[in-house]
Amino acid sequence: MIKNLFDLSGKRALVTGAAQGIGNTLARGLAQCGAAIILSDIDQKKLSTAHTELHSYASEIHSLNFNVTDYAATKKAIDSFELNHGSIDILINNAGVQYRSELHEFPNDEFQKLLDTNIAGAFYVSKVIAPYMIARGYGKIINIASVQSALARPGIAPYTATKGAIMNLTKGMATDWAKYGLQCNAIAPGYLKTPLNKDLVSNPEFSEWLVNRTPAGRWGEVEDLIGVCIFLSSNAANFVNGQTIFVDGGISVSL
Repeated sequence: MIKNLFDLSGKRALVTGAAQGIGNTLARGLAQCGAAIILSDIDQKKLSTAHTELHSYASEIHSLNFNVTDYAATKKAIDSFELNHGSIDILINNAGVQYRSELHEFPNDEFQKLLDTNIAGAFYVSKVIAPYMIARGYGKIINIASVQSALARPGIAPYTATKGAIMNLTKGMATDWAKYGLQCNAIAPGYLKTPLNKDLVSNPEFSEWLVNRTPAGRWGEVEDLIGVCIFLSSNAANFVNGQTIFVDGGISVSL
């Protein structure tokens, strides 16, 4: 049946940055389609809370506390899971950070943090998991890009650079790994009500501008990403590779 194309029963999904925001919501959505969930985050306290809250949605749930910017720690955590618990079939590279400042005043340490988390983190986790997926001839890797993968806005040039890199890294993953049975794609959210955007959400002037600028006429909700994530994680997307799907209310296609 067609609906079985979207059934994730028997699959395990690792979601990085899953303690809150987009990662937490996507983990819940994947669980409701039958996937076992592996929550990953650098914040152990928030990770424990998320594990408790999502337990009722998942038939199987695990937590891995590691820093995606630390390759050795990432490899140790994932290798141990594969050895002791079984295959990781789906990877959602969601862990990310943001910092806002005019470019000529942007702190060097914050720029490095953006590079380490938003780009190197996705590369490290994927590099560790891909050989397992290649050996099995099956795997789904979904990177979280951004509307800033295609558009710039004042005050976030380094973030824009990292998300542009994620879109191109996704293309490179597909080019290298599609022949082994992996599908590597990205989701590019528009402006969503998330913890990273709390200052913008609470700014009436910015919110008014955004609503008027967005064809859909509203802020996005993190739940708006669930359907696309399930699609890309499922057998319905078995011939979809290297694509970045914008979920932004139309802002990236409208003047």
